Amino acid sequence: MKQPNAVQLKEVGPRDGLQNEKAIITTENKIELINRLSDTGLDYIEVSSFVHPKWIPQLADAVDVLKGIDRKPGITYAALVPNLKGLERALDADIDEVSVFMSASEGHNKENINKTIAETFPVLREVVQAARAAGKTVRGYISTVVACPYDGYTEPSQVKYVADHLFDMGVQEISLGDTIGVAVPTQVERLLDELLKHYKPEHLAMHFHDTHGTAISNIVASLPYGITRFDSAIGGLGGCPYAKGASGNVATEDVLYLFDTMGIETGVDMQKLLHASQFMEQQMKRPLTSKQMAVFRGEQL
Repeated sequence: MKQPNAVQLKEVGPRDGLQNEKAIITTENKIELINRLSDTGLDYIEVSSFVHPKWIPQLADAVDVLKGIDRKPGITYAALVPNLKGLERALDADIDEVSVFMSASEGHNKENINKTIAETFPVLREVVQAARAAGKTVRGYISTVVACPYDGYTEPSQVKYVADHLFDMGVQEISLGDTIGVAVPTQVERLLDELLKHYKPEHLAMHFHDTHGTAISNIVASLPYGITRFDSAIGGLGGCPYAKGASGNVATEDVLYLFDTMGIETGVDMQKLLHASQFMEQQMKRPLTSKQMAVFRGEQL
């Protein structure tokens, strides 16, 4: 199988991992988590979201978190931004990269953003253009790229339609999200066969949830296409508040084990990563779901 020499892991645990947790993690512990992640060798950490606090109370402290972390050179600290008001707060916190988000399916977009896809484009265009004018890089998330909990299967042509608009706005990278974690490799291949007729692989990242245990196989299926950027969350944290039954993100430790064993360079230290996950287990008072954490705890030997 064709495989790259190196890949980039984009850690989304502090944002996408925590947003669905009912128990509020203290600001101090979020800062501690991000500082620990900054010591692992990761060079991209999504730290929070600037959505209105009433929608995601867990992330209401985004500004305090951004202002409290110890920033390390060479690490991009990113956050989700839904609109211009959120962008004002993000710029005040001196975020490195702005992420905008929408869905490929109408049903999920309406539940998540309370707008149709067509109504979402002009809102995001304002954010992207203002962020670029402020000298920030911009990433776009497209959710439900394989299937939607409301609309069913998502056609690759619909994903391309949304991606075309985001790239036209000035987004520099798009993360393709299997939000409910139902994708299998053949569906990933069908999606990438379509998108890579039009875009370069270095402009795409993959974002897999592991509801059915297929996230790792989907990552492996993406490698021959030249995809080298993958989102993940420590411990397998996460879920989607607008997609009932969606489990957590693929665990960063499990993805790291895959790449380490395949001889693909990531620059990330497994032991430091496991200790960061252990720290979160202690805060959340429950075991996290990653396979490598189970090995680390001695449950699987």
